[in-house]
Amino acid sequence: MRAWLARRRGPAGAPAAFLDRDGTLNRNTHGVYITRPEQLKLYARVPAALKLLAKKGYRLIVLSNQSGVGRGYMTLAAARAISLELVEQLRREGVELDAVYFCPHAPSEGCACRKPAPGLLEEALADRRLDLRRSFVAGDKASDLRLALRAGLKGYLVMTGAGKAAAAAGKHAAFRDLLALARAVPDFNDKELK
Repeated sequence: MRAWLARRRGPAGAPAAFLDRDGTLNRNTHGVYITRPEQLKLYARVPAALKLLAKKGYRLIVLSNQSGVGRGYMTLAAARAISLELVEQLRREGVELDAVYFCPHAPSEGCACRKPAPGLLEEALADRRLDLRRSFVAGDKASDLRLALRAGLKGYLVMTGAGKAAAAAGKHAAFRDLLALARAVPDFNDKELK
């Protein structure tokens, strides 16, 4: 479900950084749902990470499971308001997201959009012409990495949020946080890489 889409289109065929929200961009406590916009607190290094990814030529697209809606902990309107708060907090830091998508379903609903299912990514592709060969998925959970695998993308684990638990469960490329990852990925604005 689309929560927000930037009006600006940007260059067609750009790579995307498909980013998880809770535990990757903002603080998250296991088993505690963010149900109000004022609860959303960005990690300190996230704005710098996103600025660097944008400078390197990536479109910034958030893909988030928000089962709190399906479980009855918040309304669909509240989930959208939290997504808009994310957009506004980042805008105040000088970061412009390209889009935010979320799955409002509970895990038991078997929908096509709950990560690791590809529905959110497919919706983003319907809205924007992106170069998937150069795109990646970043998140703090195994479901983010499984989405990357299903979509044929690179998947990167960040050690914020639930990242340490996900790292213990498997062997994945892991980074301290999103800024460490942003420093490591290729720069597609570098003429030698094109």
